[in-house]
Amino acid sequence: MIKIKISNLSNGIYDYIFEGPVSAIEIDEPYSGVYKTNVALSKFDNQIILDAATDIPAVLTCDRCSSEFRTVLTSSYRMIYLLSHKTDNEESERNELVFIHPETDKIDLSQDIRDYALLAIPMKKLCSEDCKGLCPKCGKNINEGPCDCREKIMDPRWEPLQKLKSKNKLK
Repeated sequence: MIKIKISNLSNGIYDYIFEGPVSAIEIDEPYSGVYKTNVALSKFDNQIILDAATDIPAVLTCDRCSSEFRTVLTSSYRMIYLLSHKTDNEESERNELVFIHPETDKIDLSQDIRDYALLAIPMKKLCSEDCKGLCPKCGKNINEGPCDCREKIMDPRWEPLQKLKSKNKLK
C-alpha cells in the first residue's frame, strides 16, 4: 500500500518517491519488475493538490511483427483533495476532485497508481515507430531483413495499370 500521512502536515510543497515490486500495487502482465512513483504534494489550508508520475517496466508484444520487447510505460495524474465535511465523492471523482474529511490522517494512492498504470498500456503496441512488420506471404519478420518471396503480392485491381506501365517500358 502506498500511503502519505497528511495529518499535522503544514502548508507547503512536499516530494515523495515510492518504489516497489509491481505486485505491491496488484498489477501483473504485461508489467514486471519494480515501479517508481514520484509524487509532488502541495498542501494548502483547505486542499491538497497531488501530482503523481509512475514509471513501470513492461514486456509487450509488437502488433506488427509479433516480437516481444521491453519498454517503460509512464502514467501521470493530478488529484485535488478538498478538506470538507461533504462526502459526495461519486460525482466529484470523475473530475479528479475528491472530498476528504478534515480529520483524515492518510491518503492511499495505491488504487489510483494501479488504475492509471493500466490506462498507460497503449492500444497499438509497436517495438519501434518504423517497424516493418511481417511479410504477408511467408510471415518473415521484415525488420530482420528482406524475405525470400520472389513474387510481390499485388491487388488485382492494379493489374491494368501495371500492364500500361509495362507497355511504356517497351517503347
